[in-house]
Amino acid sequence: MAKIIGDNLPNIPWQDPTGNDPVWRYSANPIIDRNPIPNVTRVFNSAVVPFKGGFAGVFRAETKNGIPYLYFGKSDDGIHFTFSNERIVFHTKDGDAYKFEYAYDPRVVKVEDTYYVIWCDGQHGLPVLALGKTTDFEHFDLVSHPFLPFNRNGVLFPKKINGKFYLLSRPSDNGHTPFGDIYLSESPDLVYWGNHSRLMERGYEWWQGLKIGAGCAPIETSEGWLLFYHGATMTCNGYVYSMGAVLLDKEDPRKVKYRCGNFVLTPETEYETVGFVPNVIFPCSALTDAATGRIAIYYGGADTYVGLAFTTVDKIIDYIVKFKR
Repeated sequence: MAKIIGDNLPNIPWQDPTGNDPVWRYSANPIIDRNPIPNVTRVFNSAVVPFKGGFAGVFRAETKNGIPYLYFGKSDDGIHFTFSNERIVFHTKDGDAYKFEYAYDPRVVKVEDTYYVIWCDGQHGLPVLALGKTTDFEHFDLVSHPFLPFNRNGVLFPKKINGKFYLLSRPSDNGHTPFGDIYLSESPDLVYWGNHSRLMERGYEWWQGLKIGAGCAPIETSEGWLLFYHGATMTCNGYVYSMGAVLLDKEDPRKVKYRCGNFVLTPETEYETVGFVPNVIFPCSALTDAATGRIAIYYGGADTYVGLAFTTVDKIIDYIVKFKR
């Protein structure tokens, strides 16, 4: 029986399944609707982590001038959030406030006693990964920009492996790239990165044939690292983003053990198919409870909403293996 390796989270958001699907939606989705913050029209593609008995998050917020920035939110139950009305400020090593061009699609990963925030940052109009940190979600520091433009979908592993940090990313271009594979890089200090290698390429399955990108921080299990990711395809009516799942080797995450050929969630509901960008499911974070094996996944819907979905470590790993490529 597969087990989650990590902390217990007795107050994890949860709803029992109503069918046989490997991942199921929260019946009260979306948990974050339009216009949740003054001067913000949409919140989506955001990251939530346990914090001080409740939950904290860094959220992608599209302001009413059309520019995305990062906002802080907190919750007692992981479902109902209150937000700061002001954008998150990151401080440089000189103590100055970092000047954003834009910021979007954050991930938050706790490594030891520090929460690391990874997002797509704008530099001279070009998309590049940025890495920041906090211990209290009140003061945020800029650590580095790990890679040259163009890059997106940076996801840090939640622990060092053989004394090194590991980071997933997707090298791309300035637009909707026709090439889009997941790469893995390593670092001794979160500043200098190397040993870059391609971890996963686009799939031959229609739903992930255009590009893929890492989603939630990898989840450590007894069977390996469980990674939820997004896969995109192009249709006659535009892009469709679905959620996939893969199991990586526990000791060497550069090795793919099992990759599911089926999507585990695809746009079907109105808040996923209708919005600013229709037909998008974009996973960014997951909560886990080691005691029960429960997993709660936060995902963006149609670049407009935040949705919540659930699975268990046994159910999802069994599905990955059963429908492996």
